Amino acid sequence: MPDPTVPKPSPSGSMLATPTITPGHDAEAVAAKDLPLSAGGTLAPGDPVTVSSRLEEVPGWSAVHSGLQGETRYKKTDGCLAAFRVSVNQGPLVVPGDDAASTKELFKYLDATIPLGNLLPTKLRWGQDSEESVHSVEFLTLRSTASGGHGRSAEMMARVFSSPASSVFVSVACPNEETLGAARAEVHARLVVVPPA
Repeated sequence: MPDPTVPKPSPSGSMLATPTITPGHDAEAVAAKDLPLSAGGTLAPGDPVTVSSRLEEVPGWSAVHSGLQGETRYKKTDGCLAAFRVSVNQGPLVVPGDDAASTKELFKYLDATIPLGNLLPTKLRWGQDSEESVHSVEFLTLRSTASGGHGRSAEMMARVFSSPASSVFVSVACPNEETLGAARAEVHARLVVVPPA
């Protein structure tokens, strides 16, 4: 149960604001190198990152809905589900200049019982959606395993970008560890986190 004293972030709309140019901000330079959690301050305030995915091109995957309130969902014929969500107005979760702490605040907001010590760093592709995208962006990841035939194996990856006060949340859930391993690899190969232009 989320703490009622913590302010809730405003719901994100389905439309993103038109990108603007921030004086003195070199967006191309930011996009042309890795973005570890420690480098969140290099993004300009205001414009959120976005997510691009071509998961529907992988055999077995199909889109359930796309861009509905900032979220895109996919399903796979083996029972796996994947979802990507971009949220804005995340100011109440932001620890200024600290993307790692801000991301932990997001996990706490989603589920106050999550042991934050279990969050592990994960890298996703960063830059433009192309085969040449070789840079990475660091997320924090929570993994859970189906046990005794109950529940689902899942991986939840998130990052709050403190400067633009926006977040990206990626989840993959499957019937078991074997199917999760294949689905995770396909998501990592087909999803790109795109910096503001």
